[in-house]
Amino acid sequence: MTLVQLKHFVALAERGSFAEASRVLFLTQPALTRSIQSLEDELGGQLFDRLGRRIALTPFGHEALERARRIVGDAEALRHTSKALTSGLLGELRIGLSSAPGALFSGPLMLHLAQHHPRLLLRISRGNTDVLIAELRAQRLDAVIVDVRALRPAADLAVGQVFELHAGFLVRAGHPLTELGRAATLADLTAYPVASTPLSDEVARILIARYGPQANPDDMVTLRCDETLSIVDVARRSNAIVLTVHAVADDLVRLETDPPLNASARFGLVTLSRRQEAPALRIVRQQLPAWVAAASAPATA
Repeated sequence: MTLVQLKHFVALAERGSFAEASRVLFLTQPALTRSIQSLEDELGGQLFDRLGRRIALTPFGHEALERARRIVGDAEALRHTSKALTSGLLGELRIGLSSAPGALFSGPLMLHLAQHHPRLLLRISRGNTDVLIAELRAQRLDAVIVDVRALRPAADLAVGQVFELHAGFLVRAGHPLTELGRAATLADLTAYPVASTPLSDEVARILIARYGPQANPDDMVTLRCDETLSIVDVARRSNAIVLTVHAVADDLVRLETDPPLNASARFGLVTLSRRQEAPALRIVRQQLPAWVAAASAPATA
């Protein structure tokens, strides 16, 4: 017994004649007859009484028709659901965002899904890179966007859509360091609290290469937090200096330093290499370039 045979049975019962059912099914009458006979043989009972050119459902046929309709209807609903899932219209998307990507992309992602895929369940997890990668490996997340400099090379991780965002020292408007009339030195910076999210070893090496061993984040950073927006808020309300991606705080002032930092943060979309991707992840892949471009665009007055 196949789904096709059940569809033939339902169509024949609804049309009441082999000629009409054959027409709507785009089958020859002999092919339809063979399909129905094969179904009857498998079920062990007649579905139709043949009354000359007319047919009528047998009592067994009436009973079988209701079940066949349910099966065909459920199969059709499953087909539509599968298409919707493949299109990212239904189902669930579980994505992890480290601090700066979370600050930049959580809003655009939720807004896009609310406007274009309102039936898709979105779960955003926030945390540092190590925590999110552990959740990804445990298959509690479908993908993460994290600092790829903080990742150790691993065969089970697939890193794609890598992008960079300018980063540096930011302060509030009117901060004393903006009144120096020259670029700030490391001594100028460390006269104030310095706030940052956890930094990768590569970024630490860059800082030390630019400013000397005193710029080691273990010593220089005095306010440490996994949440970018929290440290940005502290910089807005105090003389603290925040080391972060410029795009997360367009209202803060970028400090010129001597020597220049000329740094960037490097992020990427990370998935498990041996796991089939969640269908809805294609939405993130499609939209991410536009979100990055918006974050990279110069601030307008």
